[in-house]
Amino acid sequence: MSISTSDFKNGMTIDLDDGLFQISEFQHVKPGKGGAFVRTTLRNVRTGAVIERTFRAGEKMERAVIDKREMQYLYSDSSEFVFMDSETYEQLQVDRQQLGNVADYLVEGNVAVLQMYGSEIVGTELPASVVLTVSETEPGIQGDRVSGARKAATMETGVVVQVPLFVETGERLKVDTRTGDYIERANE
Repeated sequence: MSISTSDFKNGMTIDLDDGLFQISEFQHVKPGKGGAFVRTTLRNVRTGAVIERTFRAGEKMERAVIDKREMQYLYSDSSEFVFMDSETYEQLQVDRQQLGNVADYLVEGNVAVLQMYGSEIVGTELPASVVLTVSETEPGIQGDRVSGARKAATMETGVVVQVPLFVETGERLKVDTRTGDYIERANE
């Protein structure tokens, strides 16, 4: 679908010669002399790199339609994660590298939103926090309650999270998927 610079909106994805880009910011500029132009800040959907690009007013380009599909994570084998579409029950195998650090927070049964461009996965969205079980950490020492002190804990997915000293192996914790930080013990 062809669009013009006058159709720009924040969050829109466009297909340029050098890749797929999401519009982070845009500004229409009409100088005193010369033609109007549009100054944009674009984020490469595949690599995450941010660039600035200027377009002539009215310039045409292709809009990329990104399909967001809610998928349930079923299981993984050595290098692939298997998801099931929540609507069609179709299964999709995804290479771990396509998921990036999202794989660190996926537990069987969790739901993720996969952003698809055709059959290519260009992004993944998780809830802001997930509940993970501590698979390994040093035992807490009785009376060791230094305020703000932390220790490393390996979670069931293999990701290492800095947790308070009182956390024990086997506990379920709420972890922020954006930063990888410990939030609190899970009350389940």
